[in-house]
Amino acid sequence: MRAISCLLDWTTLILTFAKELAKSVHDVVLNVIKPNRVSQSAIVEIPLNVKSDLGIALLANMVTLTPGTTTLYISENKKYLYAHVMNYSESVVTDIKQGFERQILKVLR
Repeated sequence: MRAISCLLDWTTLILTFAKELAKSVHDVVLNVIKPNRVSQSAIVEIPLNVKSDLGIALLANMVTLTPGTTTLYISENKKYLYAHVMNYSESVVTDIKQGFERQILKVLR
């Protein structure tokens, strides 16, 4: 039963990444076609619940592999991830925490 649960969690993480990747590619393509569409870029501080090096590396790479976002820095105490986002919105940090980080915590438990 544990193996099936683990497989479902990994599948959900991969599908979450694929969905965010598709959304980001679409958004970046629209920004290239209409450059005045880019509203505001920003550097955001994301407080981390994931504690392991593997989990932090997985999250940092998923953020960077998603077009329009780049991981810049992980704080020395590993409590914060800093990322540049091309289209900033109030929900960016929440979206990353509720999407990628929540799924990473599930697969690494």
